[in-house]
Amino acid sequence: MGRKHYWSQAIQAHVQSQKSLYIFVVVLFLTGVVFGAVIVNMLTATQRTGLSSYLGHFFKELGRGSIADSEIALQHSIGEHLKTIGLMWLLGLSVIGIPILCLFLFFKGMVIGFTVGFLVQQFSWTGLWFAFVSIVPTNLFVIPAMMIVSVAGVYFSVDLVKNHIIAHRGSLYPKFVSYCGVVVMMACLMMLSSLVEAYLSPMIMRGSLPEIAFMLPHFPSV
Repeated sequence: MGRKHYWSQAIQAHVQSQKSLYIFVVVLFLTGVVFGAVIVNMLTATQRTGLSSYLGHFFKELGRGSIADSEIALQHSIGEHLKTIGLMWLLGLSVIGIPILCLFLFFKGMVIGFTVGFLVQQFSWTGLWFAFVSIVPTNLFVIPAMMIVSVAGVYFSVDLVKNHIIAHRGSLYPKFVSYCGVVVMMACLMMLSSLVEAYLSPMIMRGSLPEIAFMLPHFPSV
């Protein structure tokens, strides 16, 4: 209980001390979501038809159980998450990387907003439900991890310039170790999301197919 209480207090203190940065990254992410949803309404008829065709093909493959093997999907997901978290770690080592870190979050929100918006446009409330069960489970881990790494990176790089390059105050090593520790923990969280993405998400999505199958022509029985 003592250790649990310590970690709880440490997390609360961290969030409180970096409240303005967390508000900023949350607003940035939500702006990306809104922007992605707006883009859906800007698609041409040809683009909409092409995406609908791809989506129909995906649903059919999912219904047949022909999507990637879970182990292969796990390996691919872990590789992508490690590349993402590794690049974010590198960007957080310099003030120059801060705008790109922000773009990472904005783009993540935009992709989610576009996906949800397109599914809702095509399948109404059924599309919203499918978007929920397909997007939320994995991003429940990925989005907080990306936000925390972004905040840690911005804080470290700004502190690096302010206290170690300009003023030459204090030691850099403890803060660097702390930053790396946060990144490693968030990498572990993203590995957990890979397990969900590879094993749990396909089952949840497959279970939701009967609700959306009747809206697709020549959809195989599920």
